[in-house]
Amino acid sequence: MNNISVLRNTKHRKLLFSAGLSWMFDAMDVGILSFIIAALTVSWHLTPGQVGLLGSINSIGMVFGAAFAGYFADRYGRKNVLLWTLLIFSAASGLSALAASFTVLCVLRFISGVGLGGELPVASTLVSESMPAEERGRAVVLLESFWAAGWILAALISYFVIPQYGWQAAFVIGAVPALYAIYLRRAIDDSPRYERMKSEVRLTFREKLGLVWSAGNRKTTIMLWILWFTVVLSYYGMFLWLPNMMVLKGFSLIRSFGYVLIMTLAQLPGYFTAAYFIEKFGRKFVLVTYLVCTALSAVWFGYASSEGNLLAAGICLSFFNLGAWGGLYAYSPELYPTRIRTTGVGLATSVGRIGGVIGPLLVGSWVGAGTSISTIFVFFFVAILVGAAGVLFLGKETKGLELQD
Repeated sequence: MNNISVLRNTKHRKLLFSAGLSWMFDAMDVGILSFIIAALTVSWHLTPGQVGLLGSINSIGMVFGAAFAGYFADRYGRKNVLLWTLLIFSAASGLSALAASFTVLCVLRFISGVGLGGELPVASTLVSESMPAEERGRAVVLLESFWAAGWILAALISYFVIPQYGWQAAFVIGAVPALYAIYLRRAIDDSPRYERMKSEVRLTFREKLGLVWSAGNRKTTIMLWILWFTVVLSYYGMFLWLPNMMVLKGFSLIRSFGYVLIMTLAQLPGYFTAAYFIEKFGRKFVLVTYLVCTALSAVWFGYASSEGNLLAAGICLSFFNLGAWGGLYAYSPELYPTRIRTTGVGLATSVGRIGGVIGPLLVGSWVGAGTSISTIFVFFFVAILVGAAGVLFLGKETKGLELQD
């Protein structure tokens, strides 16, 4: 696999690793939350409804963060918004360690979500706009692979830190990215495409929204909104509940953390294979193939009863789902012109985050009502297939094409 070709240019390499580390910290925060929720369910005696709300409140913040950060990044620059969103989520994460009640924790997780939701589409657009066409998709998928590193880090912290020092210590570690933002301010530049475009007339949010839904972009926008909604709905519905699902299947809390860590390790080869295929066979091939395989893995996990089957299904679920995420972030910025790129991607991401709100709440209500795990995962099977069909029938291939200015 020629994944390292994008690393030959020193400037591109520095940008990829700098943005990638911020992405890793994002993933670490989201990942730690899933483990903290499992721990708080035991120590705070949370109901399934409260577990679902705590998982969703982060995504509610991400709905607003993605929409507004996308617009501000088109207006004030990708780099500036990236730094501010990084500071917002890391500060809120650190303060979460001081939360003494469920309500206070929910408020802080909402603020953290605003930062998280804003950073992800802006970072992916910054990398996409800064890379040559023949390496752009691979670079963004490799950027997404830092998400797996963050989840692995979260699983390690949760496995070794939470049992010894409590969930508060995990949140304190989540404040570290605030220090990294100071370094990032000097380490990276804004994208060349944005620098060329920023002197042009600045459009209002309403004007940008009109362009996103104009005749030339309408089909793309419909496809992206369906894709983002179904992918994020299923991801947060399944993965934020994964440690709890393992407990529901009869494993201890510590043992479930260990199993989820093993499943999380499968995310890395999922990203790397997607990074290879995305420039060889195209964006649509990667998205449709990996989403269909994710859907099949979800059904397998839902019906798995033996320990070996459960682990194998979870590994496949992680492998294909996160590979699809890599394709999603590579594909989205390629579909809009520069002056509305982060607005278009931010709005699609924001719609997706609404799915991220609904997913954990649905699972919480179903678990509380005694719905079987197999039935829950059949629902996600159908949702993921809807997203794959949207790409197949409405998406256009962007492999090798220059970004629109």
